[in-house]
Amino acid sequence: MTDYRVAAGEAQEDQVTAAIEMYTSKVPSSIFLGAAIASILGSVSFQIAGKKHEALFVGQWVAPFLILGLYNKMVKQHGSDATSRG
Repeated sequence: MTDYRVAAGEAQEDQVTAAIEMYTSKVPSSIFLGAAIASILGSVSFQIAGKKHEALFVGQWVAPFLILGLYNKMVKQHGSDATSRG
């Protein structure tokens, strides 16, 4: 069976990704958590108001905010690239 895994340092990110991560890594992780909690509260509010479609729409924002927060945290801890650690 062929091993298709990529080893650390084997692939590099481009400069666009590095530039984006340079700016977004300055955003505190609590912003993403706060956005997720606000989405939950907004969804509950819409649900109470009887606006089910809006509640579902806003409720679906929770997971992307948490995933973006995790990505942000990983960039802060590990850098953009395995080769950037030096």
